[in-house]
Amino acid sequence: MGNRHFQLAREAVEKAEQMAAGHPELQNQIDVAQNNLSAAFHQSTSAEKEQLTSYQEVIQELSHESSNKPF
Repeated sequence: MGNRHFQLAREAVEKAEQMAAGHPELQNQIDVAQNNLSAAFHQSTSAEKEQLTSYQEVIQELSHESSNKPF
């Protein structure tokens, strides 16, 4: 079935990207994604770790954009 944590991390990042357009729950989803990324990294293959690093960059960008938006 593969690495379940990797799957959860990917889904959480995708959901955060979809919420990025000013959704009020974005920060919560970013937190979920970061937790899933952390859990997935420890059980991942080299190829998965490479992809997880890309996902982490997406989350960092979303987090930065979120913190700079005026409310």
